[in-house]
Amino acid sequence: MKGRLLIVDDERSIRFALDGLFRKEGYEVETAESGEQALDKVRAGMFHVIITDLSMKGISGLDLLRAVRELDPACAVLMITAYGTQRIAVEAMKAGAEDYLPKPFDNDELRIKVRNVMEKQLLRRAYNKLVEQVNLDSGRFAGMIAKSRAMMRVFETIDKVAPTDVTVLIRGESGTGKELVARAIHARSARANRSFVAVNCASFARELVESELFGHEKGAFTGAVARREGKFEAADGGTLFLDEIGDMSLETEAKLLRAIQEKRFERVGGNQPLAVDVRIIAATNQDLEAMVAGGRFREDLYYRIKVVELRIPPLRERPEDIAPLAMHFLEEACKSFGTARKSLSPEAMRSCVANPWRGNVRSLRAAIEQAVILSAGNEITAEELLGGVGEQIPPRPEYSAPSSDGTPAELKFREAKERFVAQWERDFIIGALKATGGNISRAAERAGMYRQSFQQKMRELGISVAELGLKPDDDSAA
Repeated sequence: MKGRLLIVDDERSIRFALDGLFRKEGYEVETAESGEQALDKVRAGMFHVIITDLSMKGISGLDLLRAVRELDPACAVLMITAYGTQRIAVEAMKAGAEDYLPKPFDNDELRIKVRNVMEKQLLRRAYNKLVEQVNLDSGRFAGMIAKSRAMMRVFETIDKVAPTDVTVLIRGESGTGKELVARAIHARSARANRSFVAVNCASFARELVESELFGHEKGAFTGAVARREGKFEAADGGTLFLDEIGDMSLETEAKLLRAIQEKRFERVGGNQPLAVDVRIIAATNQDLEAMVAGGRFREDLYYRIKVVELRIPPLRERPEDIAPLAMHFLEEACKSFGTARKSLSPEAMRSCVANPWRGNVRSLRAAIEQAVILSAGNEITAEELLGGVGEQIPPRPEYSAPSSDGTPAELKFREAKERFVAQWERDFIIGALKATGGNISRAAERAGMYRQSFQQKMRELGISVAELGLKPDDDSAA
C-alpha cells in the first residue's frame, strides 16, 4: 500500500475514473460526493492526500481545505476545478493547498503530482515517527519523561487507544501526571487540532458542577445573569477531560451518563437539547469500585467511563524514573529562574531516588525548584534538596527509645518538628471529620479550608472516612 487517498467530487463519473486510476497505482482509495461526506471520512480515519473539486454544492473545496487543515494539518490537499484562474489558484495555495490543477486535466500529469506529494507525505510521516522513537528511546514521550517498564507500557497503551474514540479512565495517585497522559491521548488522536478542555470536578461547589459542564440559561439560578456555554460545548469536536470524576454528586453523574451515551444535553434551566461530538477521558485517585459498592458512584457510569483503564504507577513503584525526572526539572528550573547551571551532589541524587515522594512527580518538581532557589552553591546537597520536603524525608532505620513526651530523643530538631507537625495535622483533620460525621464539605468549612485542599491533605496523611468508621451523609465523601 503506497498511501491513503481521498477523492472528493460531486460528479460520479470523475469519482469513478479517478478511483480506478489510483487503485491501479497501488493506493488505498476512498471517495466522497460532497464536502460534508469528506469531512466525516477525515474525522473517521487518516488520509495522506485528498484530491478535491473546488466548486461543489454545500461545503466548497476551499471550505473543505480549511476544515482539513484544522482536523489534520499533516494531510496534503490537491485542488481541481474547471474555473482555473490565477486568483483562485493563489487563494487555494494561501489556504494551504499543496498544488492546483485545472479541468480538463491530463491523467498522467495528475498521477505524477499525486505521486510526488504522496512521497513527501510518507517521508514526512516516517521522519516524525523516527523522531518519536528517538524521544521514546531517550525516555521522552509527549512531554513525559520515563524509562521504567511500567511507564513504557503506559506509553504503548496511549498509542493504541489514542486513534480510537473510546472512553478512557486514568487511575493514579495525586501528582502522577494523569492530565499529561490525557493530553497525550488527545494529541495523538484525530481530534488533536480541536479543543482539549479539562475540568476538575472537585474544584467546584456541587451545585455549580452541572453549570460548568453543561452551561446555563439566563435566570437559571441566582447569579445567572446571562447565558453561559459549558465545557461540553467548548469541547465539541475535541476531548473533555474530567479530572477527579469521583467527586460528582449522583444527580450530576446521571446527567453526565446521559450526555455521554446520547451525545446531547440541555443547559441548566433550558429545555433545548444540544448535540455535541466529544471524547471523554476521566481520571480519579479514588477507589471507584468501593464507591460503587457503597452506593456513592453510579455503577452504569463506572462501566461507561472504564472502556479502557490506564493506571499510572506512583514514583515509589518506578524509582528508575526519578533520576531523569530530577535532572529534567533541575535544568528547567535553572532556565526558568535565570540562575547559573546547578547539579545534584551524588548524595543528593541517592537520597532523591530513595525517597518515597508521596506527592509523586508534582512533589519532586517542587522540591527541585525550591532547592534551586535556596541552595548556596552550584551543587545541591541532600539537605538542600530534601530539607524542605518534610514528611518525605526517609526515616532513619533506628531510633533510640522515646523521651518522656513521646518524641525520639536522638531526633534532630527539624525531624522532630516535622513529625510533631504531621501528627498534629492528622489529629486536626480527623477531629474535623468526626465533628461533622464524615461530611468532607462541612469538615473543610469547619477547618477554614477549601474542600479540594482538605481532600488533598487527607490523601497526604492517608486518612479515609471509611477507615474512621464514619458513615458520611453526603455523596462526595471519600
